[in-house]
Amino acid sequence: MIEIKTTGVNLVNGAPVDAAADLTAEAKLAGREKTMAYKIMRAHDSSDDPKTMKIKFDSMVSHDLTYVGIIQTARASGMEKFPLLTTLTNCHNSLCAVGGTINADDHVFGHSSCVKYGGDFVPAHVAVIHQYAREEMAKCGGMIIGSDSHTRYGAFGCMGFGEGGGELVKQLLSKTYDMAAPEVVLVYVTGKPHPGVGPQDVAIALVKHTFDAGVVKNRILEFVGPGVKYMSVDYRFGIDVMTTETACLSSVWETDELVNKWLTAHGRAQDFTELRPEEGAYYDRVVHIDMDKVEPMIALPFHPGNAVTIREFKANMEKYVDAIMADAEKKIGKAAKNTDLRSKIRDGKFYVDQAVVAGCSGGTFENLYRCNQIMQGKPIGDSAFEMSFYASSEPVYFELEKAGIPANLVRTGATFRTSFCGPCFGAGDTPCQNGFSIRHTTRNFPNREGSKPTNGQLSFVALMDARSIAATALNGGVLTGADELPNPPEEVPVEYGYDALLYKQRVYHGWQNAKPEESLRQGPNIVDWPAMDSMADNLLLSVASAIYDPVTTTDELIPSGETSSYRSNPIKMSEFTLSRRDPEYVGRAKAMQAMEADRKAGRANAEMDRMCAAAGVSADELKNTGIGSLVFAVKPGDGSAREQAASCQKVLGGWANITQEYATKRYRGNCVNWGMLPFVMDDAVNSGMAVGDIIYLPGVRKALMEDKTDIAAVWVHEGQKQAIVLHLPALTSDERDIIVAGSLINYNRG
Repeated sequence: MIEIKTTGVNLVNGAPVDAAADLTAEAKLAGREKTMAYKIMRAHDSSDDPKTMKIKFDSMVSHDLTYVGIIQTARASGMEKFPLLTTLTNCHNSLCAVGGTINADDHVFGHSSCVKYGGDFVPAHVAVIHQYAREEMAKCGGMIIGSDSHTRYGAFGCMGFGEGGGELVKQLLSKTYDMAAPEVVLVYVTGKPHPGVGPQDVAIALVKHTFDAGVVKNRILEFVGPGVKYMSVDYRFGIDVMTTETACLSSVWETDELVNKWLTAHGRAQDFTELRPEEGAYYDRVVHIDMDKVEPMIALPFHPGNAVTIREFKANMEKYVDAIMADAEKKIGKAAKNTDLRSKIRDGKFYVDQAVVAGCSGGTFENLYRCNQIMQGKPIGDSAFEMSFYASSEPVYFELEKAGIPANLVRTGATFRTSFCGPCFGAGDTPCQNGFSIRHTTRNFPNREGSKPTNGQLSFVALMDARSIAATALNGGVLTGADELPNPPEEVPVEYGYDALLYKQRVYHGWQNAKPEESLRQGPNIVDWPAMDSMADNLLLSVASAIYDPVTTTDELIPSGETSSYRSNPIKMSEFTLSRRDPEYVGRAKAMQAMEADRKAGRANAEMDRMCAAAGVSADELKNTGIGSLVFAVKPGDGSAREQAASCQKVLGGWANITQEYATKRYRGNCVNWGMLPFVMDDAVNSGMAVGDIIYLPGVRKALMEDKTDIAAVWVHEGQKQAIVLHLPALTSDERDIIVAGSLINYNRG
């Protein structure tokens, strides 16, 4: 199905050939310049050093969970108008059902921002962020940055980067996205997908073979090969959007006549360019996907990479169910004891409770078309099993409507919803207690389905392709792979029209038409960022949370779902930090924040005296020593790009993370942009660092300004003081200045 080679290759006559073992670093870099990825990035790169890149994007996209904070940060930093095409969509808080008026207040703020600063505004229920970008923005050879981790438009030969809000702010301030020139991985595609095998099956298989091994982390994926031509454009971007779950940096595909036809149908023939790597292009690694061998897959709780074939799962249900429950107890604790997935196994069959096809990965025209082909209007029955569909945009829905597909799907007993991302992050279709939901969406992390384990509520999500979800619904909720159907539909091209009038009638197009005299409309929940101190000469920090899980997701750092309505209020939002993983964190962080207030005011504080004595901080040193908190986690930051995973720690007085490694570049970048030290610790996983430990960093400000990467520290653990060294690898000069300033806002204000 998928094979991986971790040594370099050259592309010769369209196929990978082992590169010379003694290839120099210079030769490798020269070979990367022949890849599509490098040609696109270099066209947007202003760096004079070939080993680094300073990227300016063509456009940016942001949605209503993130754009308020981004705009607030940018305007606090001096932005007067949007300097690049900026599109704000409203697909995450679009239900406007939680927290009174505050979700709709965000939408009004977004619209007024587009009027004032000159942007495009897509109202609620009109399109999910990535489908709008596909239909109206992505072009061959282009680059788009988005505040959503699934910003991926590689199927169009357009490189998408999902990043935290700080990186979008930099673009709004006409600054650059800086990175070391990345490695490129060849994804070599051969064969043709079997009937019943959809893009999510391929994507899940890809994540399974790459994420845990880290073989494509922070690298660019470049899709090439004879198998590409057998995939429609919808099929390609169904795979491409899920590359985020491999932890890659971005992705790009070769383009062909199918892409040309798709763009032409969308009125954008001028945006097509045929893209192919040059002969001899060098790739650092190879992932070979043999489409002939891909089977229907299921990604079991609690990660898209926790995957097996549906055939294998059904053959060993008890084993896999027991493994899920063991993982649940380890991750979630006592809430898992209130559940029993063995109850889903009856008469040798596995029964699911819910099915959802939604969002940028699931709600595409072809996925819903295939569901209709499979279900044929047959009822899903009157059991507790339920099913819902969400079209990814109004143009997609309109084309489906012309073909009678929504009527046919509703006739089965399923429901059809508007364009909304809620089921992807826990704000819609939350299953019942102990419920098992199968979804063609992007993620199945703990709590992404909306359960609240801290309240004893727990349900489970597995990811599957829409085709197998439809087959399961046809079988009354009994888990079924689409390849088990007597005649699964062929993946033949589907004629798809596009009516741009649907956007012209409703979308506000303000790009290059800023109206600075207009006022922003701010509801009571839209709050400016609090003042943040610059870094003191020394730092005295307490470990406010210590997490030894192999990976800590951004959903655990700052929950999705019910917190979404407070994303425009950094003070209220911070109250949710780590609430599902370490509920005591906020209180501990606030105690350190209060201690810092006492230090500044010269007030006595017995705990401060104890910490100073333990770490050896003199009274004179304390005058120039900032006090705060830090989070220790083995590998934090997998998942969403949302900056609040870091900004909430900063709002609570956080100054650092200490890790074995960072799960994603974007989370590390979020820490930096919010003025937190992104430390790496040798053998952190076995360190024993614990809540309440003290880290004293004498002279840390000076060390940063002197470009030191090894920072001397004092660690107090169980009353014992020891000298340690913490590392700050690959910090750029700008990143050091941002941390010393205390935040990107302070840095930009000067």
